[in-house]
Amino acid sequence: MLYFDCFSGASGDMVLGALLDLGLPLDALKSALGSLAIEYGEVTAERVSRAGVAATKFKLVERANAAADHGHDRHDHAGHQHHDHAGHHHDHHHSLSEIAAAIRRSALSAEGKDRAIHLFQRLAEAEAAIHQIPVERVHLHEVGALDSIVDIVGAVYGFEWFGIDDIAASPLNVGGGMVKCAHGTFPVPAPATAALLKGTPVYSTGVQMELVTPTGALLITGYAREFGPLPAMTMDAVGYGAGDRDLKDTPNVLRVLRGERSAAAADERLVALECEIDDMNPQLFGPLMDGLYAAGALDVFYTAVMMKKNRPGTLVTVLARPDRRDAIVDRLFRESTTIGVRYRDLHRARLDRVMETVETPYGAVRFKVARRGNEILNASPEFDDCVRLAAERGVPIKDVQAAAIKAREQPPSSRR
Repeated sequence: MLYFDCFSGASGDMVLGALLDLGLPLDALKSALGSLAIEYGEVTAERVSRAGVAATKFKLVERANAAADHGHDRHDHAGHQHHDHAGHHHDHHHSLSEIAAAIRRSALSAEGKDRAIHLFQRLAEAEAAIHQIPVERVHLHEVGALDSIVDIVGAVYGFEWFGIDDIAASPLNVGGGMVKCAHGTFPVPAPATAALLKGTPVYSTGVQMELVTPTGALLITGYAREFGPLPAMTMDAVGYGAGDRDLKDTPNVLRVLRGERSAAAADERLVALECEIDDMNPQLFGPLMDGLYAAGALDVFYTAVMMKKNRPGTLVTVLARPDRRDAIVDRLFRESTTIGVRYRDLHRARLDRVMETVETPYGAVRFKVARRGNEILNASPEFDDCVRLAAERGVPIKDVQAAAIKAREQPPSSRR
């Protein structure tokens, strides 16, 4: 599992810094961002110290603004980590449709693309609600700024790279004081941040600065399935993502801990939602499934059933975390012809899952490894990796799969 300790808040660049510090390869991140085909400049990562704690600082250097940025930080108006309300150094904005098109042509998986687009949509909806305007009229200071695009898409790729879906977080320290935004000066947390943090435990230690940015709030609430103290786990790695300022009393970092939950803590609560449909164009079931996954579904499946009046129909079943129930219900009502949705709480026990990477003659292949405690019960090569390498090398997919399995069976010391 991954546990984000937000004792000094969170921002998009702190999330990426923490993931890089935990082991995400910078070159792989650059490749994923390059697949967006958007001119964003250059991303870098450097080791810094925050109140004596070594951490990784992720930075975006925009080519068009290199001269303007010389001598000061791109986030200086927020005083902490990046916060784009004022848009001081971001002349290049992109509409939601442009962002979605870039994501669709990127190297993210299909699920990752849906997740990234959903995150941008959620950010735009928060801004629209604050200003009481339609989503399509949102002024894209936050949504379309280059650093928001880099941070959100980069984080989605990073979470995919680790392949860990058991993610939790502490309550978020939001800071205090006032922050200058595009529409004026507002109390911390800024309006968009506050909207994104609804239903999330927050607090303030009284420090007079913005500690949680809209992008940070978006990513932490978008991925964490629970908030609270550190759960029982066996920790194997720690990463630190640095904010801009070096505070005197507290390390200005976002800490992420990786490890395995104890067996007693592996049971989790879910909600199952169901509805039967017998009057919908079959072509709409594909987009409906995509939309449900984008809304936070963990699993969606269709079952053929016989309904009243002897009509053949489809039973739609969705599994999700409890906090996504309302979003799933709303998506079912909006994108299908159902007029009623049933739901019930349930529990599931599941194996801990992590991603490992092996080198094959065709390229690197990720393995999804499932454990119960210290025992490995299942391991399988990531199919998307095998499909991509097979297409690039002009070989059958099964050959890549076999090579990956053979590579993983070798002793760790001889895999390279």
